[in-house]
Amino acid sequence: MLRLASLTHEELVRRLSCDGLRLRTGPLVFCIRSKVADVARGLAALYGEHPVLGAEEFADFHISVDRVAGLRRWLRPQLAFRVDGENSFAPLPGGQGLPMLEWGMNWCVSGACHQYLILHAAVLERNGRALVMPAPSGSGKSTLCAALLFRGWRLLSDELALIDLQSGQLIPLPRAVSLKNASIEVLRQFAGPALQFASIVHDTSKGVVGHFKPPLEAVQRADEPAQPGWVIFPRYVAEAPAVLAPLSPGQCLMRLIENAFNYNVHQRAGFEALADLVAGSSCHEFSYSSLDEAVALFERLATADLVDRSAQ
Repeated sequence: MLRLASLTHEELVRRLSCDGLRLRTGPLVFCIRSKVADVARGLAALYGEHPVLGAEEFADFHISVDRVAGLRRWLRPQLAFRVDGENSFAPLPGGQGLPMLEWGMNWCVSGACHQYLILHAAVLERNGRALVMPAPSGSGKSTLCAALLFRGWRLLSDELALIDLQSGQLIPLPRAVSLKNASIEVLRQFAGPALQFASIVHDTSKGVVGHFKPPLEAVQRADEPAQPGWVIFPRYVAEAPAVLAPLSPGQCLMRLIENAFNYNVHQRAGFEALADLVAGSSCHEFSYSSLDEAVALFERLATADLVDRSAQ
């Protein structure tokens, strides 16, 4: 299958400008249109290993990032994100094309992919078992997710957990990983030269935002779901030791409901899917300040689980 990196810059720009670039990530295909140079550069830097499809192929979403017309185009350039040609949310400044694209793609998935139960959560896999980390923005979820993927955990998603309602498995959606503000420098110190940001954009609604490409293994194994293993609610606490505290099934279930985007859509099926996730997982809340301590604790957790399964 053709990869985005196989396209010349000219061909990438042509597709974005004309029929649209059909980009596959996990089970979804986005048809992306844009004449914004930052978008083309960002896609090339972040999604080079992802498959691209022909213009005749089906796309789940038809989206665009375009410059807003009129006098503002020259005085104070702005960008609009559109789905099927319709504006979806307020314009952003002209230099924020890549964050707008990423946020818009998340918006599409969380608002429309009701074939899955969707949680606001990072998801990684180790030894065939999925680690689901639901948490609100600012909790340290994405920072911890990024640290774990640099220590051998397979990335399924840093933002959206897709739960298959029939099998209960976690479905991969490997896309660019986003970090914000102080987390950017924290991860630079943790990961060293292995971490290369494709873009760092200042003065967004979320502060400073950086994106880096998902690991090659995550993209190559995008068709491999994972069975539930752990549900852990992380929280960064300055200067605190790494502490893992158990949650009862009832507590875990209620907190998962709070982090579900479309629980109300699925009703009983959604409740049953979350109940099965809890039943198949070890449930905890987790506070930390040191990434090294956090990663070491998660390694012990994964190793102990593997030993337990081998002994059964």
